[in-house]
Amino acid sequence: MSRTSINFVIDSFLLVITVLLLFTTAVLRFVFPAPTSAAGWLLWGQDYNAWSNFQFIVTVVIGLSLLLHIMMHWSWVCGVIITKLLKRSAREAKLDDGAQTLWGVGMLIVVVNILGLLVGAAYLTVQPPPAP
Repeated sequence: MSRTSINFVIDSFLLVITVLLLFTTAVLRFVFPAPTSAAGWLLWGQDYNAWSNFQFIVTVVIGLSLLLHIMMHWSWVCGVIITKLLKRSAREAKLDDGAQTLWGVGMLIVVVNILGLLVGAAYLTVQPPPAP
């Protein structure tokens, strides 16, 4: 399979999974009542919690697919950053594969740490309902 074919398959999959995420989000937002009063409501045999779990799974699949998409285009991303953002010439824009990999892993580490810090902050600051 050529690289172009692989990119097409990945991009097509991203389109389909994004539409699926939009659909599940619309179902949870507009079809079911508010989560606090959705107990007992079913759509196609699944309750609100099942649809919410499915939405989470679809979101994870999109995240992993986007990561794969970015990995497939990493040389282009590095070239654009160097030539457009850092205003270097195209000749200076050439990073070897090792440097590109280090930058990519570094960026992934930064993004994962930011996400972890945000989730940690949310976990530490969530407030339970008041006691009756």
